[in-house]
Amino acid sequence: MEPGSKTTRWFNSSEGSPLSTATPIPVRSPLTSALAGATAVLIGGSSGIGLAAGVLLRSVGARVVLVGRDPDRLAAAVSRVRSAGPDRDADDAVLAVAGDGGDERVLAEAFDRAGQVDHVYVTAGGVGGTGPVTELSVDRIRTSFDSRLGAAFTAARTAATRLPAGGSLTFSSGILVVRPAPGMSAPLSVAGAVETLTTALAVELAPARLRVNAIRYGRIDTPLLRSVPGHDTDDAIAAAGSTTPLGRVGTAEEAAATALFLMANNYVTGQIITIDGGETLT
Repeated sequence: MEPGSKTTRWFNSSEGSPLSTATPIPVRSPLTSALAGATAVLIGGSSGIGLAAGVLLRSVGARVVLVGRDPDRLAAAVSRVRSAGPDRDADDAVLAVAGDGGDERVLAEAFDRAGQVDHVYVTAGGVGGTGPVTELSVDRIRTSFDSRLGAAFTAARTAATRLPAGGSLTFSSGILVVRPAPGMSAPLSVAGAVETLTTALAVELAPARLRVNAIRYGRIDTPLLRSVPGHDTDDAIAAAGSTTPLGRVGTAEEAAATALFLMANNYVTGQIITIDGGETLT
C-alpha cells in the first residue's frame, strides 16, 4: 500500500480474509464545536426537540434547514434559530422548507436548497393510532405506520444517496418501547420498528461511511407532551416528573443535545441512546 493511502483493510482474525477495503470514516474532533460549518436538515424542526436542536446547532455555527408542515410555525422557528447565531448571519445560515417530511420531493428540495447536507435528524410525527387493539381500524393502524416508519424510510432513502462520508442520520423513539402501556400497541410497534431500522441501516450504510443512530426519549417538556390529557400545565408537568429518579421531566434542550453528540462523534453508529432521567430504571 502506498504511503498516505486512505484505503484500509480490516481482516477477520479467524479466516484472514479482508472484511472491508472502503475508505475509513473521517476522523475529526468529537466535540459539538466541530459542527461549525456543517449543515443539518431537521425534519420536524419547527417545534419541540427538533426546534431546540436547531437552536443548539446554530449556536455552535452550524447551518440549519428546518422542515415542517405549518408555514407560520416554521417562520417563527426560523426567527428563533437565527437569533441563536451571530448578529451578522449569512442569508443561508437558516433555511426553511414547508411540507411533509415524509415526502421525498420535500426532502429533495431541502437538500437542493442546502447545497450540501452533512446530518439529518428526524423528530417528526405524533403519537397516532392509540387505543385498544380491538378498536383500531386497519386505516388507523396504517396511518400510524406511514406517519413514522414511512417518514423514517423516506429520510433514509434520501440520506443514503446524498450524505457525504462521515454524515449521519438520527431517528427518535420513546421509552414506552421497553415499558409498554395499554392502548399503545400501534405507536409502540412503529417506534420499535424505527429502532430495528436504525441498526439495520447502520450495517447497510457503513460501507458508505454513513452513521445511523436513534434516541429513545423519556418524558420531555415539549408541546407534544403538553398535548397529552392531564399534562397541559406547569404543575402537571412537575407532577409527571416527580416520580422519576431525577425528579423532573427533561427539557427540550437536554433532549436535543444528544442529537448533536451523535452528529459530532464519528465513532458512534447503530446505537439506541436513552434520555429519560432514569425513568426506565424504576
